[in-house]
Amino acid sequence: MEGVSKLFRTFWKRSKPKPSSPLPEGLCHQFSLAEMKIATNNFDDKLLVGEGGFGRVYKGFIDDCNRTVAIKRLKLKPGQDLRKNLRTEMVLLCQLHHPNLVRLIGYCIDEGMNIVYEFIVNGDLSRKLFRDYHDRLSWKQRLKICVGVARALHYLHTGVKQTIIHGDVKPANILLDKNWEAKLSDFRMSNMLSPGFKFMEIGGDTDTTICGTLGYMDPQYVFTQRLTDKSDVHSFGVVLLEVLCGRKAFELMEEPHFLPEWVKKCKREGTINKIIDPYLMGKIAPECFKIYVGIAISCVRINGEARPTMGEVELILEHALELQQSADAAMKDVDPTGDVCIYPIDEYTCNVSSGEASPLIFETYSSSMPELEEFSSDSDRSREYILNSATPNDQ
Repeated sequence: MEGVSKLFRTFWKRSKPKPSSPLPEGLCHQFSLAEMKIATNNFDDKLLVGEGGFGRVYKGFIDDCNRTVAIKRLKLKPGQDLRKNLRTEMVLLCQLHHPNLVRLIGYCIDEGMNIVYEFIVNGDLSRKLFRDYHDRLSWKQRLKICVGVARALHYLHTGVKQTIIHGDVKPANILLDKNWEAKLSDFRMSNMLSPGFKFMEIGGDTDTTICGTLGYMDPQYVFTQRLTDKSDVHSFGVVLLEVLCGRKAFELMEEPHFLPEWVKKCKREGTINKIIDPYLMGKIAPECFKIYVGIAISCVRINGEARPTMGEVELILEHALELQQSADAAMKDVDPTGDVCIYPIDEYTCNVSSGEASPLIFETYSSSMPELEEFSSDSDRSREYILNSATPNDQ
């Protein structure tokens, strides 16, 4: 890629349009199609870094090749023209500032739609969890990533004038910077709630297409076509389980496999330690494990009203991280490197109904953990409905 970058700088100097001043920070810049082609060497496949149902993502270079960006070239349906709405949405999105949100730089609406973001060097969480087995994320790294995403979602839900629902929280939309800090991407102003409303209608008679990805979609949203902030909570709960288990949310084997159902089954059978990613076995402090599993299960409750808010999830995950750091510090003399399994595996239990795992911060949820019977019956119905009816985004 370094060779491509050097070649690209030469190309830029030869073919760039008349010089313009560098892009001002915090403002949304409208690029021309010519600038987009120069930035990506005419959308060269060598600069392609991602592809999905939404379109393609290219690595690009702007500001005399001094700035690296990600350019998402959206795939539009025949006859679809979203340029009018895109300009308004992009200007609003550029005003969102949070350390755990990917920063939007600008857009281009000439002959299609292109969105320009800051470039995040370490790719997405999905790759690190499910494809990159040579350099695995430690448990503390994973915890910090989850805390960062929780903070970003909390900001979108309560830190802006009108609630913004992400609608598609999944590892592929969680990017990792050079310090392995989480950067949530693909949030949209089109999922902004109207003042005074707690939900927005999706599908049906509205112009809005269905949000979400199979395996992460809120079952209650699928049934009612009403997207709420608790829809994000459910999707994030699935991500929490993926981070712990090292398994994908949905796998189509001999029969459909939904990760939350499997976790609940293990909990019911008293084999909760089976859900842990083998790489993490013995590296998670038992008290941290109890709290983490408890809040993850709370997030994926079928009843949205029974799920915690993202602010509450953030608080509990921060506490789980503190417990892990304290336990690791106490074990430092035993294992200075942190590479050895030092925590007794037989202590990985999850008696979440007792409230003994932590102070009051966790007891808030100890009495409202999902009942297995409720989860089993409702998840069977939601699984059948989703598989037969939903047309979610590509994973």
